[in-house]
Amino acid sequence: MFSLSKQELALVAVTMLWGTTFLIIHTAMQYSGPLFFVGLRFVTAGLIGWVVFRRAMRGITRIELLAGTVIGASIFAGYGLQTYGLQTVSSSMSGFITALYVPIVPLLQWLVWRKAPSLMTLIGVTLAFIGLVLLAGPTTAGFNLSAGEIATLISAFAIAVEVILISYFAVKVNVQRITVVQTGVAGVLSFLCMPIAGESIPEFSWVWLVAAIGLGLSSMVIQYTMNWAQRTVTPTRATLIYASEPVWAGIVGRIAGDRLPAVAILGGALIVLGVLVSEFKLPRRKKRARTEAT
Repeated sequence: MFSLSKQELALVAVTMLWGTTFLIIHTAMQYSGPLFFVGLRFVTAGLIGWVVFRRAMRGITRIELLAGTVIGASIFAGYGLQTYGLQTVSSSMSGFITALYVPIVPLLQWLVWRKAPSLMTLIGVTLAFIGLVLLAGPTTAGFNLSAGEIATLISAFAIAVEVILISYFAVKVNVQRITVVQTGVAGVLSFLCMPIAGESIPEFSWVWLVAAIGLGLSSMVIQYTMNWAQRTVTPTRATLIYASEPVWAGIVGRIAGDRLPAVAILGGALIVLGVLVSEFKLPRRKKRARTEAT
């Protein structure tokens, strides 16, 4: 009988929340640069976490600082590139491209832990790649992704790394402390990279301020839940749950008037199908009992 644990149900809930953030970020990018917005978003998340978990922060350890830093760096890379892409990429398309991190997770696990991907994983990756080609535009000459789409694609790799790192460190750290560290690191790194990228502080707008504070709160909830749930939920199982993220992003985008071309919708559907297929397990064949010759 199909059932979900409370940890898996929590991941389902945050995935729904996660899917709604694409449209908010896409709107905020009309008033702010990506690095400033990501910095404000995650510094806000870190400050909220510090206030809520201030008692737990007194016992922070070196492993928690290290884990929080490397996870925070992956969050910065993933969300920074994704936010950059959302300046020109629609929220629905961004959700579909970002979903590619799901089949990427088992491939990275293969490289790190030498665990070869299954046949269904390889089929899923192939379907997802075909879907990406359709999103890029099959009528164009060659594989011609825009700069925003390329940034979003790279962000999918960074998010895959984040999922793996969270699962690796989850059982070794305090969930509250590592959540504060990783969100704070992601925000600080984003602010530090602003002068390198030539990005300045934007003119004041209630749009980016309210969006950043609201997403800061949601980011704290999302990251805390991921850290807590992935103590018992495997990376591949978690990514299967996260596969519904582009669906929620597409639904919200559709409600807001986002209309993707039919071929792009087909490409997005293939990416989602590839994500689901990559996690499908073929039943093992039972070995036939050998009969003794009479």
